Amino acid sequence: MTEVYTFDRRLHPVRPDLADEKFRGIYKAERFVAGVRKRLAADSAPMRPAPRPDQPIDTEILYGETVTVFEETPEGWAWGQNETDGYVGWLSSDDLTDPGVATHRVSALRTYRYPGPDLKFPPLGLISIGAQVFVAGTARTRGLDYVRLPDGSYVVEKHLAPVDTIATDWVAVAEDFIGTPYRWGGRSSLGLDCSALIQLAAQAGGHKLLRDSDMQERTAGSRITFDGDLSRLQRGDLVFWKGHVGVVAGPNRLLHANGHTMTVACEPLDKAVSRIAESEFGAITKVRRL
Repeated sequence: MTEVYTFDRRLHPVRPDLADEKFRGIYKAERFVAGVRKRLAADSAPMRPAPRPDQPIDTEILYGETVTVFEETPEGWAWGQNETDGYVGWLSSDDLTDPGVATHRVSALRTYRYPGPDLKFPPLGLISIGAQVFVAGTARTRGLDYVRLPDGSYVVEKHLAPVDTIATDWVAVAEDFIGTPYRWGGRSSLGLDCSALIQLAAQAGGHKLLRDSDMQERTAGSRITFDGDLSRLQRGDLVFWKGHVGVVAGPNRLLHANGHTMTVACEPLDKAVSRIAESEFGAITKVRRL
């Protein structure tokens, strides 16, 4: 039996004029390319559905993440796929540099990049939790340890963790985001949306989740039977609505990045369910457990 593919522009690098070499024989395109791996050198970069600055932001790529680039335009745009979660879109070519292998990731909500190993120096930038770094060297200044990154900047060592570190309670990581502004398409601790909160926190706990809430609703963990009894939900359960996701933080507690408070907030689950039911999101559609 021939397998039938459903192509999603957010997950499959295929267009009528150009496609990833991996889809040769599966997708009909004018030409196919293997792609070139590059690394994000900016603190973060917006990824858009089309190569225009007036386009909405689909997601963000974080410092050090690897992007496989299939096309670069003379206008300075790159069309590629983020290796972290497979998201496909357009970003600035200027934000990309040579690839590398990350040894650590940022485990604090955010950390400054300094021009030297000294917190008194004016920062060069600010990178978010989930950013990936390669430790090229170390230094110590006034009792504080720093690591040097390949671009010559320095970050505080205690804000990093080896890439294979797994947080024992990923919901606690999500709770650290409380008060962070809501930002559509955002994926950093400076501002993020509902599914990015879940993705980044779960990633710290060793769970690899896709980017958007509809993707997570289809694939995250395993589906559990939900009969409407909120008291049966456990800490860490993912609660989905049409276009929204939150995580159960405890008995009758829902943690989510939301447009109601415009922040990451924790509120009574029953009150949130009632309020959301009257919005465009409607009733709960699914519950999944990691």
